[in-house]
Amino acid sequence: MASKVVTANRLLDGAVVYMAPEGRWTECLVKAFVGSDEDSGSMMAMAERSVADRLVVTPYPIDVEEGPQGLVPSHIKEVIRATGPTVRLDLGKQAGDVCGEHHVSL
Repeated sequence: MASKVVTANRLLDGAVVYMAPEGRWTECLVKAFVGSDEDSGSMMAMAERSVADRLVVTPYPIDVEEGPQGLVPSHIKEVIRATGPTVRLDLGKQAGDVCGEHHVSL
């Protein structure tokens, strides 16, 4: 059974965000609420409320795996969305300390 996280873009600034517990949104994947395939319907219903409240746009569930540093998206597209540009390590999330911890670029 695949683990799921809901991702979207924050309407205010376009940042990639993940649904955290209680319907909050976070830029940090490791702080996201992790559910199962069966949970994805209720997770999406909660995300759609944030769309109606104009907090996020285009939410959708993604598959994630537990890696040595925490959660990791299963698909390369989502890895790039989570970390930022692949050619400039001085830009995007890999250049800053978004999660309050230092992480190594993928």
